[in-house]
Amino acid sequence: MAKSNFPKRTGAAPVGVAALLATTCLVAHPAFAADAAAGPNVTSLSELVVTAEKRSENIQKVPMSIQAIDTKKLEQLNVTNFGDFVKFVPSIQYETFGPSVTTIYMRGVADGGNGNHSGPLPSVGTYLDELPITTIGGTIDVHVYDMARVEVLPGPQGTLYGASSESGTLRLITNKPDTSHLYGSLDVQGNYVDHGSVGEVIEGFINVPITDHIAFRLVAFDEYDSGYIDNVFGQRAFVECGNAPLPAGSPCPGVPGPVDGIVSNHVQNNFNPVETYGGRLAFKFDLGDNWTIMPQFIAQDMRANGTFGYNPAVGDLKVNRFQPDSDHDRWYQAGLTINGKIGKFDLTYAGGYFERKINSLTDYTDYSVAYDQYYGSGAYWVGGNGPIGTPGVTPLPHPQQAIIGNDWFSKGSNELRIASPATDRFRFILGLFQERQTHWIIQDYQIQGLDPYYSVSHWPNTIWLTDQDRVDSDKAVFGEASFDITSKFTVTGGLRYYSYNNSLYGFYGFGINYSSHTGEVKCANFPGQEFRNAPCVNLNKDVSATGETHKINATYHIDDNALVYFTYSTGYRPGGVNRSGDFGPYNPDYLTNYEVGWKTSWLDRSLVWNGALYWEDWSRFQFAYLGPNSLTIVQNAPSARILGIETNVEWRANEHLTVSASGAYNDATLTADFCTDPNGNVVSPCGDNPVLAPKGQQLPYTPKFNGNITARYTFPLMGWNGHAQASLFYQSSRLPAVFTADLQNLGTMPGYATLDLSFGAEHDKTALEIFIKNAWDERGQVNRYTPCTTSVCAPGYPAGVGSNGIAYPATPPAVYVVPIQPLTIGIRLSQKF
Repeated sequence: MAKSNFPKRTGAAPVGVAALLATTCLVAHPAFAADAAAGPNVTSLSELVVTAEKRSENIQKVPMSIQAIDTKKLEQLNVTNFGDFVKFVPSIQYETFGPSVTTIYMRGVADGGNGNHSGPLPSVGTYLDELPITTIGGTIDVHVYDMARVEVLPGPQGTLYGASSESGTLRLITNKPDTSHLYGSLDVQGNYVDHGSVGEVIEGFINVPITDHIAFRLVAFDEYDSGYIDNVFGQRAFVECGNAPLPAGSPCPGVPGPVDGIVSNHVQNNFNPVETYGGRLAFKFDLGDNWTIMPQFIAQDMRANGTFGYNPAVGDLKVNRFQPDSDHDRWYQAGLTINGKIGKFDLTYAGGYFERKINSLTDYTDYSVAYDQYYGSGAYWVGGNGPIGTPGVTPLPHPQQAIIGNDWFSKGSNELRIASPATDRFRFILGLFQERQTHWIIQDYQIQGLDPYYSVSHWPNTIWLTDQDRVDSDKAVFGEASFDITSKFTVTGGLRYYSYNNSLYGFYGFGINYSSHTGEVKCANFPGQEFRNAPCVNLNKDVSATGETHKINATYHIDDNALVYFTYSTGYRPGGVNRSGDFGPYNPDYLTNYEVGWKTSWLDRSLVWNGALYWEDWSRFQFAYLGPNSLTIVQNAPSARILGIETNVEWRANEHLTVSASGAYNDATLTADFCTDPNGNVVSPCGDNPVLAPKGQQLPYTPKFNGNITARYTFPLMGWNGHAQASLFYQSSRLPAVFTADLQNLGTMPGYATLDLSFGAEHDKTALEIFIKNAWDERGQVNRYTPCTTSVCAPGYPAGVGSNGIAYPATPPAVYVVPIQPLTIGIRLSQKF
């Protein structure tokens, strides 16, 4: 059949200047359509161009599941951060301890690991424009303002996006500089959080054309979020002889005296506020008609205090903390994108450097009271100079621990790709990718006044130190090609060949006089090696491998308004090394996806219904758990299977009313019993080893169902364009862990429903909005955790009498619940120019 017999593929062009500019003006996603009409029918839904396949394409023509929210809708939904937009994307699940300490999952591919700094790479890749910003320390909570789109690509994206896109990719795409005219906006918001106080957001941007071929865009923001958790008065006692109460006057064998209790001197209401500020500066240089250079610099600084989990045993939204908690997280990204043409082919280069620093201080009193008391370690928390029994060596009266953390991430990445015209019958994308990311880890566990005899060498008051450098390198060659067999039937194949090398080097453990098997005593295995300011080197491991991921897609275009597709795709996550010398490396894990999907438009494009059915096999997935000395151990667990469906519907009933809904159902379970041997190694079959999690166990952090529905009604209001909007969200119960024993201690996160409301009006370039988030003040739970092994920290301890004859109070269970933000009422004023 001659090529000319095939219709031109409209709405599909390689990413370039025109495409990037166009995305700033588009409004609707099938799940979130614009209020403005498109086409001759006033109820038609507008089109949205996405770049999920690294080409600019109409979202309804892309044969894959995509959930996207564009500039206009982000404003309508009052989105400023991750917690705001994730409610509207049911394919995303997550585990969080607070802002920027969040692990994202998609389609139930979740292990619920402890998220430690030496754990596995994430299974979801995060991109800011063309560059990856994925880090192990938690997904960065990028402030959402002046964004062109948020795109969510569920399912393996291993062909085009690589290693950490095993189960999906999250893309945050900024608005680009525009040479057409000068314009900008200033947005001011004030809000009040129930159980807390007031907050504010100030945002603004300006787009400045310098010449017909040069423009820049400057964005700045400052957000203050009120705290809503109270740190209330509490008491804790240390019983150095174990957790059993002692009769008055009873001696404590081996210890010359008792230790006293502690009381909280950090009582404070609303003690978890967050302030975030930052900005973006981007330039665009048009070099003739075919080449564009776009450098960009983005930076953000977040300071959070307190904790974002409360302890139900203490009270609703209340905790007992005995030392200050804080988290200072700042990052920047410098990037360069070049788009051009060589003959008829489009060439794109995207490269940049990303750096992130986190300084944290964490109260570890729960660990000190429970773990050290339970196992008797607290008997060694002594002052003086020398071993226990030496004259002058006495127990510390307040031996609680604190963790001083310093994390320094860096990431350099480069991608070069070439694409044939999207209108060709045979079309392709070929590319090269390289990435190197580092993580300098310092975790300093301190006890003030600790005997130097027991401290880590040259680290005063330090009982445990982690001082390591982690390097993860990845290189790949990738490509996808599509061929129109007929005007209606297209097949696509993709392949990515990769190689990786991951290493961990430095020190971890106790001082030379405290432990005979962990810490400095192991330095003899690495004579003469040094690492920065660590006392010595007791860890030097690396692992490398090569492999490939695949994709096959068959698409049938029923007509211009409907298509169906089948996709077979695979994703992977690189293997890595354990920081414990007693455990070997862990292997890559793989996700295989079988998916059938559809995209349809009805009633002259006033109704859109899209969806996908999928079967995903997660082979020998990487699982992080606490092993000996509460060290994070990563091993390949049994496999899991996810059966699910995701769908969205958008209906513009008339020129005033738009209704959208989306939902996802996931049945994510283990396909075999999960067991370990007495040394902590995963074994299969279990044999005589106890079953830690049975076959059929639901994977954590994955509700069976979650969904949302939004209705927006527009109307004239005294010369203004008024609107009223309501959004209802629901998710079923979730589990915070995999192991049966952990679940018995932690409990279940129950299902919940929330409601957001907004009312506002626009006139010319001025907009005013009043909004309510979580109108029912629902205490929806997004995480449950303990600060140490659940069997130790979760139960709590009864009141009793210490060896000094002084009664001490009961210790409540140390189970923390991270809730969604309480009822929030706000007002926002926007002025465009």
